[in-house]
Amino acid sequence: MPISFEDLRSSMVADQLVQRGIRDPRVLDAMSRVPRHLFVPAEAVPLAYADRALPIGNGQTISQPYMVAVMTQALALRGGERVLEIGTGSGYQAAILGELAREVITIERHPELAETARVRLASLGYQSISVIVGDGTAGDVGVPYDAILVTAGAPRVPESLKAAVADGGRLVIPIGSYGHQELTVIVRQGDALVESVHESCVFVPLVGRQAWPDS
Repeated sequence: MPISFEDLRSSMVADQLVQRGIRDPRVLDAMSRVPRHLFVPAEAVPLAYADRALPIGNGQTISQPYMVAVMTQALALRGGERVLEIGTGSGYQAAILGELAREVITIERHPELAETARVRLASLGYQSISVIVGDGTAGDVGVPYDAILVTAGAPRVPESLKAAVADGGRLVIPIGSYGHQELTVIVRQGDALVESVHESCVFVPLVGRQAWPDS
């Protein structure tokens, strides 16, 4: 009997997430329910639940499941939050956020990816997720947000995103060089921003007015 996608998701959660220290039960539940194989190109479906990032076109990727879980867990979502995601990509991370928060606004600079993600998310019933085409670092992202997640590597934290974090809110972003970053978590406490650096990671570059130039 062939292995079902549900079985593959269960194995992904158990082997790739729980064994590596992901403990938030809401994150684990969300990742056990969202059909990751529907967020990858047809030729990549056999690898949809593999422990790796996968190309989705336009030079972009769908992140490794473990990294999706790490970043999502770092946001500490409880269900009532308004969340901003920079870098929609396939829409998979937005779907995970949509399972965990009240409202998700996700910004993608590639119109083709944004439209594909918009249609895909709507077909799966995610009415609380809005997909916008634009530069998520440009400073017009709207404020405030209880949580902000950036799914691309930046040379520094964009000032526009710092300003968009609500009091008590969190910003999770990979910071570093073009080819290597460290996952950085910023928590706003009144006027202060408390920063902590976590594990190493490699993301596609964050391109925008307050990030890497478009080469």
